[in-house]
Amino acid sequence: MASSNSLLSEEQLLCPICLDVFKRPVSTPCGHNFCMSCITTYWNDIPVSQCPVCKETFVRRPDLKVNTFISQLTSQFMSLQVTDAHIWSPDQQQARCGAAVLCDICTDTRREAVRSCVECLTSYCDVHLEPHHRAAGLKRHTLVEPMASLEDKICKEHHRLLTLLCRNDGALLCDVCARLRHVNHDVVSVKRLHEEKMALLGDTEAKVQQMIQERLQKVLEVIMSVEQSKTETKDVIANSVQDLATLVSEIQKSQTELVKALEEKQKAAEEQAAGLVSDMEREVTELQETTIKLRELKQTEDPRSFLQSSPNPSILPHTMDLSTISLNGQVEIRHMQNTLSESVSQLRMLVNKMSTDVSNKATLRSMQQYEVDVVLDPDTAHPMLILSDDRKQVRYEARPGSRLNPKPNMFTELFAVLGKRGFSSRRFYFEVFVGGKMEWCLGVATASVNRSGTVPGPHFGLWCICFLKDKFGTFTSPNVSVHFGKVERVGVFVDYDGGQIYFYDVPTAKLICSFTECVFTEELHPYFNPCDNEYGSNFGPMIIVPVGRTD
Repeated sequence: MASSNSLLSEEQLLCPICLDVFKRPVSTPCGHNFCMSCITTYWNDIPVSQCPVCKETFVRRPDLKVNTFISQLTSQFMSLQVTDAHIWSPDQQQARCGAAVLCDICTDTRREAVRSCVECLTSYCDVHLEPHHRAAGLKRHTLVEPMASLEDKICKEHHRLLTLLCRNDGALLCDVCARLRHVNHDVVSVKRLHEEKMALLGDTEAKVQQMIQERLQKVLEVIMSVEQSKTETKDVIANSVQDLATLVSEIQKSQTELVKALEEKQKAAEEQAAGLVSDMEREVTELQETTIKLRELKQTEDPRSFLQSSPNPSILPHTMDLSTISLNGQVEIRHMQNTLSESVSQLRMLVNKMSTDVSNKATLRSMQQYEVDVVLDPDTAHPMLILSDDRKQVRYEARPGSRLNPKPNMFTELFAVLGKRGFSSRRFYFEVFVGGKMEWCLGVATASVNRSGTVPGPHFGLWCICFLKDKFGTFTSPNVSVHFGKVERVGVFVDYDGGQIYFYDVPTAKLICSFTECVFTEELHPYFNPCDNEYGSNFGPMIIVPVGRTD
């Protein structure tokens, strides 16, 4: 049955029109829910399609479809509203509702029994019980409250009620059996044990019903989250398409302007070339005339006539200096082409980066949905590590004598500590703020990882990345860098069943490193190693932070 403090109540599943539990529920565009038949009838009786709750008017009657989620939720809720008759077995129903035990002697109309006889294994009404009060032999019989199926509740050996249970043997006993053969055993009263069990069952049932309600509520929250995400996604898509359309429009505008500029450059170059050609053709004509004159002068044999006709035969017509003529239009066009190519290349890189960033961030967000609450286990912490009171931070501190009396489960060689909770299935994710630390290691480890020896690797139960100064490395390939540059916040995602581990730089959503094709055979615990100060000041803590919190 649904508890009175259920997260979901029947009122939440009632149609506002008929005030009954939804039948074929539908949702209007304004977000209210009704029975399909109720809202259809309501709209048939009014001139416009209007919501009965918020009075929003729809220009066209909405084409309503049955809301399968609400329909399933209603069915599941109604399945919880079962009566005691559906929960209890027939014997339990009889016991709970106080059904009468009938007399075994009555033949015609059986009367209600008032006593049951242990020795006779028979229940009697007040009339047929009379011999047990009168006959000497029957007076010695044991009479008890009326019981059904009495023969199953009587000790076959001692003919006494089975009122005790031996926990050692798991057998029902009468008091004689208990005294004779179960003296040193754990013997308890059946009645008391039954009451305890029934109370436990009641508590368990209440917990189960609460769990059902919580999960139904969570289903509702997930569906609502998906719907909200769908709406937000539509908005993001619309805005993104608009932004990209604007960018495309600007590119097309730039293309038009570029073509126009190139055509103008070409036209100017052609005009310049045409002017030069015209000037040089004129000069060629003048030079040709000069050549004719010079040849005529060369044919003059009389010196006096020669000198009189050409006092200065070496004078040439005025011409252009060909070395100063430069046709740079093609050079300018080629320069524009090179500049455009560089700009297009940069734009293509930005588009590719944008696409990669969007994909990476979407991937990281999907992983962040599996966030778990991680707290550190002080019993595993190296003696030189300091944990915060909330067990969300760990830092290194050199303390004299701290290596004395190590605990059995603590790390003694690595400056490490494990998360308290282990995970043995499904997926989980957590984030760690490392800030400006010079050195640290982060990952997951098995509960059986070696805590007193040298640095282990994946085959010995540890999968982690290590940062030193400005680059990352792993225990599997210690000489190969997997990422350059510092990061401040690291996300760790583990797909236990898929055998995969991913490490992300959270602010940029870039993948730092991944382990794939892993084989996990036991629980995995988050692993933290803030490292010592070998390479510089490294006292800053590693901090477990919630997803979305800004440090």
